[in-house]
Amino acid sequence: MVDIIEKAVDVINRGGILLYPTDTIWGLGCDPFNSKAIEKVLQLKKRDADKAFILLVDSIDMLKKYIDRLHPRVETLLFYNTRPLTIIYDNPVHLPEEIISSDGSIAIRVTTDPFCKHLIHHFGKPIISTSANVSGEPYPPNFSAISSEIISGVDYVVNIRQTEEKEVQPSVIATVNSKGELEFIRS
Repeated sequence: MVDIIEKAVDVINRGGILLYPTDTIWGLGCDPFNSKAIEKVLQLKKRDADKAFILLVDSIDMLKKYIDRLHPRVETLLFYNTRPLTIIYDNPVHLPEEIISSDGSIAIRVTTDPFCKHLIHHFGKPIISTSANVSGEPYPPNFSAISSEIISGVDYVVNIRQTEEKEVQPSVIATVNSKGELEFIRS
């Protein structure tokens, strides 16, 4: 797996797009600090630039580098959580404007997937994660459901878990209200 991670990091560092398995569905990933890579993802997905991305981080410590404040309840939940949970945070910091939502928020998931954790750790910063489908089409529940248009449009297809047939779901998405309580957007 070390060779795969090194190749994936090299592709991201050169502004390329990955097709890779996450702790939820297969995703398209790139460097969130590379405008050209983000544009390539938008074009491949035929996606409106106004739609926000999800960032994956490898740890709560990395998460804290990119948000203004982590509520203690949310930190406890993330520490003990076992199901993939994407949280929308207000007032992100140290991130490019183009990946921040028009309302000033960003969606971030602390990944639980060992491959993604290693990938992000070796890359040294978050990666963009968006479903591996053309916008408006159903997300692919496994690798075999990913369209040839998406596969041929990326710079590197990660060669692990491609034969898994189990169908997976996108993550739960929640936001944090002013009391530090989660409000679920997608469960």
